Amino acid sequence: MNVRRNAAVLAAIGVLAAAAPATAAGPSPSAKVTLPAGLYGKADPTYDGVWRQSLTLLAQRTLGYRPAAAAVDWLTGQQCANGGFAAFRADTAKACDSKVVPDTNSTAAAVQALHAVGGHGGAVAKAVDWLKSVQGKDGGWGYNPGGPSDSNSTSVVIGALAAAGTDPADVRKSGKSPYDALPGWAVPCDQDGGGALAFQPDKKGKLVANADATAAGVLGALGKGFVTEAGKAPARTGCAEAGHPDRTRLADNAGAYLAAAVARSGHLRSSLPGAKDQPDFGNTADTVVALAADGRTGPAKKAYAWLEKNASQWAAQSGPAAYAQLILAGHAVGAQPGEFGGTSLVRALNAQGPAPEMEQAAEDGTKASDDDSHTGVWWIAGVGLVAGVGIGFLLSGRRKRRP
Repeated sequence: MNVRRNAAVLAAIGVLAAAAPATAAGPSPSAKVTLPAGLYGKADPTYDGVWRQSLTLLAQRTLGYRPAAAAVDWLTGQQCANGGFAAFRADTAKACDSKVVPDTNSTAAAVQALHAVGGHGGAVAKAVDWLKSVQGKDGGWGYNPGGPSDSNSTSVVIGALAAAGTDPADVRKSGKSPYDALPGWAVPCDQDGGGALAFQPDKKGKLVANADATAAGVLGALGKGFVTEAGKAPARTGCAEAGHPDRTRLADNAGAYLAAAVARSGHLRSSLPGAKDQPDFGNTADTVVALAADGRTGPAKKAYAWLEKNASQWAAQSGPAAYAQLILAGHAVGAQPGEFGGTSLVRALNAQGPAPEMEQAAEDGTKASDDDSHTGVWWIAGVGLVAGVGIGFLLSGRRKRRP
């Protein structure tokens, strides 16, 4: 989810990085940035503060926790007067301006998180109105208002709209909805990478398969957000050509591409210019969620099993957004968050900031232990707390893309 923002972040700051800000193993906070109380993580939040906070709150709610008031207040305090959210506002006493510009990805993530937390309907509605106001004429969204639409941003906004109770099909600009935009990034089945989605057409107008954009696109086409569960198995296992695929066909084609991508090793690989070819933990986590949502539970569980064996160190280096991604991936396949390669993802995430509270189970009033390594937490989530999150997703989403 968070990794998805990479391309947009790189474009915004003009720096080539090997991982998205929200999941990169970051250095100590910049001397110019003071970490505010309530914010999760210790890395510089300049480019991912709202994103990582939103994913953290979503993961906590999915596990049955009530996030700390300080954490929620930090997020709500980041909202600009127009309803949008920028990546980070160091001084919330100052109005958002040309240096602090709301973006679609941060706003969409915040919508999903605040809806999940509950009690912030006004802030959610205002944010949704802002997202509608910056929709592109093709029906999609780019990372920055007025910029060209891309598959990641469009998909994360779809998730936000759905979480907030708005049918994305009814959100239109020039007569087009986001569901009209998504097929424009789908690689035809008879081409290299067929079934996948591109982040955007390249400079020559060619569509190049992008795993991160594809994972985001599956959720977007299905009208789902970061929090999802296993869907119905697709009728077809491979890419099925259809001139202009409908939403279901688009998701199934993209799911087939992702399933094939992780079939051999169980994970995706990352290779950016100048960077060493290496496992891509963040996009693999996003792929687990996408595959599960498309009903491809076999490939999804295989990829999650690989993460369990290999991703603990990555998460420890990367911080709260990475732990949240893994928790949401585990939730999608029904795995236990406290039994992750010897690590309790729950404890690790909650230790990144103010401690949340465990809500009482709806039916017997008992509390699950902080261990969360057993079925109690997931059972509580299943009792109804996940429903509170809505269908409103690694990586993160949203805006990245690999060349």
